[in-house]
Amino acid sequence: MKKLTITIVAALIALACNTSEEKSKTIAMAHPQEQNSNDGWITLFNGTDFNHWKGYLKDGMPETWSIDGDAMKFTPNGSRGNNIITKEKYTNFMLSLEWKVSEGGNSGIFWGVFEDEKFPEAYQTGPEIQVLDNDRHPDAKAGTTHQAGALYDMIAPNANVCKPAGEWNTCILTVNHETNEGSVMLNGTEIVKFPVHGPEWDAMVANSKFKTWEGFGKYHTGHIGLQDHGDVVWYRNIKIKPL
Repeated sequence: MKKLTITIVAALIALACNTSEEKSKTIAMAHPQEQNSNDGWITLFNGTDFNHWKGYLKDGMPETWSIDGDAMKFTPNGSRGNNIITKEKYTNFMLSLEWKVSEGGNSGIFWGVFEDEKFPEAYQTGPEIQVLDNDRHPDAKAGTTHQAGALYDMIAPNANVCKPAGEWNTCILTVNHETNEGSVMLNGTEIVKFPVHGPEWDAMVANSKFKTWEGFGKYHTGHIGLQDHGDVVWYRNIKIKPL
C-alpha cells in the first residue's frame, strides 16, 4: 500500500510539472515579443507582427508598412508622413537591426523621438542614422554626413562599408547618456562615434540644418523610429538591449 501511494504521488507531481511546462511554452508562443533572452535583448520585430510598433501620431500601423517574409517592408503609396515608432520609450540602449533599400532608396533610423502634435514629423525631434543607397541616391553626393550610417547632417562615417541596394546591412546603434557616448557599427565596423548630449552635442546641432529646430535632440528618453522617405525599404531582426 505504501509503495502504491508513493507511486501515485510521484505520478501526480510529474503531471503537474509537465502541465506547467506546457503552459509556459504556450505563453511564450502566444507572446513572443514579451520574452527577454538571457543576455538582455528584447525582440521588437520577430517577422510575424507589429505588436511593438505604431504610426507616428497614429493609433495603429500605416497601411504602407507590411510584412514581407521575415521582414517589415515600407511601400510608398503617394502619401507622406508614414513614419513608425516603437510603442515603448528608451533612454540608454543598444539597438540591433538589419536593413536594405531598393535602388536609389532612402530611409532612416531615429531615436529620442518625442511624439507630440506640435511636431508633425518624427525627425523634428529624433536624430537620424542614415539608411541609403550610396551608389544611386543624390544624398550620397551631397556630403559624407548624408551617406549610409552617418549621424545625419552631423557626423560622417569613417569608412564606406555599406552593401549595395538590395543587400542586407547589419546596424548596431548604441546610445548611452550615462557615459555620454553614441556609436554606429555597420556590417561589423564601427563607423561613427558621437556625444549624445552636452556642449559637444549642442555644437554639432548648431552646425547642422537642425540648429533652429525647437525640439531636435532634446529628449534623452524617447521612441525608436523608422522613416518614410518615399522609397521602398525593408527592416528585420530588430531587437534592443536596455543599458
